[in-house]
Amino acid sequence: MKLDILAIGAHPDDVELGCAATLAKEIAAGKKVGIIDLTRGELGTRGTAVTRDEESAQAAKILGVSFRENLNFADGFFTNDKTHQIAIIKMIRKYQPEIVICNAIEDRHIDHEKGSKLVSDACFLSGLIKIETQNTDGNFQKPWRPKQIYHYIQWKNLKPDVVVNVSGFMDIKMKAVLAYKTQFYDKNSKEPETPITSKNFTDSINYRARDLGRLIGVEHAEGFTVERYVAVDSLFDLK
Repeated sequence: MKLDILAIGAHPDDVELGCAATLAKEIAAGKKVGIIDLTRGELGTRGTAVTRDEESAQAAKILGVSFRENLNFADGFFTNDKTHQIAIIKMIRKYQPEIVICNAIEDRHIDHEKGSKLVSDACFLSGLIKIETQNTDGNFQKPWRPKQIYHYIQWKNLKPDVVVNVSGFMDIKMKAVLAYKTQFYDKNSKEPETPITSKNFTDSINYRARDLGRLIGVEHAEGFTVERYVAVDSLFDLK
């Protein structure tokens, strides 16, 4: 399956929180989108790996992505080494995405920064012809390098390089986020509180999007950082 966009997150719910409205908008426009989670989020204070599996599957259904896979890296302990890079290279070569969207370049959770650099490095290495990988059928894969890598913004309010108008798609984003029932605000939950279980955090998803939207003159927006300049053919391409 050839993808337009491959969205990758260190944990199930990273993609939903970071760029779900953007993905929903592109899917509505006919783009093929897939999601890969690096870990099952098994170290999360609330819920279990099994409940996260169920929640991520429901969120994927809400978004309408073409597929969702989990690489089963160790939550909290995966590293940016050859073994993990090769696993991601195989996915990039398998799906040949034009664009990869991945974790924040700087964030509170250590897995977010690690995941960001790991995926970025794998995208570069995936284009090298002398790195040989095989698919599940034992056939050698062709090199592939995405045209662009975007990093969504997570806990920290990083300054975006690119801001996408996602007006009309925040309802889908919030439904996908709230599919993770064990992870976010629930006034009846008896489980321990975490930085993401407060009502303030859930509300912040919307008010961050509204604030970015305000800055570009629309209702809602999502922001991304980039590693290379974003090029346009004309100044009139800019909104």
